[in-house]
Amino acid sequence: MSNAQPHSIDAVQDLLQNANYVADRSLATVLFLSLKMGRPLFLEGEAGVGKTEIAKVLAEQLGRPLIRLQCYEGLDVSSAVYEWDYARQMIEIRLAEATETADRDRLSSDIFSEKFLIKRPLLKALESTVGGAPVLLIDELDRTDEPFEAFLLEMLSDFQVTIPEFGTIKAKEPPIVVITSNRTREIHDALKRRCLYHWVDYPNAEREKEIIARKLPGVDARLSEQIVRFIQELRKDPNLFKLPGVAETLDWTNALKELDIISLDPDVINDTLGVLLKYQDDIVKIQGSEAAEIIGKINAEIDAR
Repeated sequence: MSNAQPHSIDAVQDLLQNANYVADRSLATVLFLSLKMGRPLFLEGEAGVGKTEIAKVLAEQLGRPLIRLQCYEGLDVSSAVYEWDYARQMIEIRLAEATETADRDRLSSDIFSEKFLIKRPLLKALESTVGGAPVLLIDELDRTDEPFEAFLLEMLSDFQVTIPEFGTIKAKEPPIVVITSNRTREIHDALKRRCLYHWVDYPNAEREKEIIARKLPGVDARLSEQIVRFIQELRKDPNLFKLPGVAETLDWTNALKELDIISLDPDVINDTLGVLLKYQDDIVKIQGSEAAEIIGKINAEIDAR
């Protein structure tokens, strides 16, 4: 893969298509601008719509290493940025104390040198690599808390990290940064202002069929049509706790393919709903008469064409 960045929006679309990622032009445009301007890209949307995959595709197609920071509640600097190797530092101190000629000033400087520094994802992302700056994926930022967001401001503004005992480490070449959020809470405006923003929505029916065709070639055309129409109908239901994303579409399609299913019917749907829906209340609501009504309507529309 080439390390050169795409020179146009069309080139970005080609890059995504080469990795079988089906995107609309608005996403390709903001991605091109993010690469061209050197600005972090903030992607927001429901879980399973393909936000994380964008960072993976960029790393693969541009030949860059992917550094992923998976966010969670309680994430702190020691897990995300750096920490000192305290065990090795203590050994170094004990060895120095055993030597009568120990230089305390030199020892103090030495134990806070780079060889005792454990680099976590954010600090690793500031390092240059042979193929160019890495792709930094900060995944599901909404799972963290506001103090961690505040720490990210220096990183996203100046692509540098300040370590009190060591100094400031600045990237020679800024990493390509992709931040994702499932919007379980609002991210602070100060962080968003440092990024270009894009809402990644559920695909329409035609794009979802194209995704299936690219990701799972060989699926029967009628089955693909039934799957997409069924899922599109589910996404219209405001009473479902968790709507199925593209990831669930592909999982369900693959499961049906493994079972050698060539056409959807109520029994098949009832037996496999656990692949598509992840909450028991949602499954209970859809299985049985609801599933039969939806697939009956879909089959009538397909047969009428």
